[in-house]
Amino acid sequence: MSEHEDLWIPLVDEPIGSIVAQAQTDDPEIDRLVSGPHKILAFRTFAYIRVGILLGQLLVDNDVPEYDGTETWIEALLRDPRHEQAVVNELRAVAEEVAADPRYADDEQIGPDDEARERFREFALNQLG
Repeated sequence: MSEHEDLWIPLVDEPIGSIVAQAQTDDPEIDRLVSGPHKILAFRTFAYIRVGILLGQLLVDNDVPEYDGTETWIEALLRDPRHEQAVVNELRAVAEEVAADPRYADDEQIGPDDEARERFREFALNQLG
């Protein structure tokens, strides 16, 4: 990809997009692993696919209550902490695989790095007393 090409992030219908976003919010390690724009694109692409497959497997392997309009089958499955943890584990595995891929070694980080944050903290403490 040349440096002037646009980077497109896929849009995903609910609920998988929400599940991935929530896991990223809840697990800062995922964001640390996939901090660059190309890593994020790869992570989300594979995360959506693998979470979808995992949820399908969980649906086949587990009984869910008959739909009564109150929750989806995914919500019913994710009420079980084991299933929720399986989704988080899958997302973390995807993040680790993307982070380890040498094709993304030169991917620039989005936002400041830890050293820049520390310099800002010191500056703010000095300025604000």
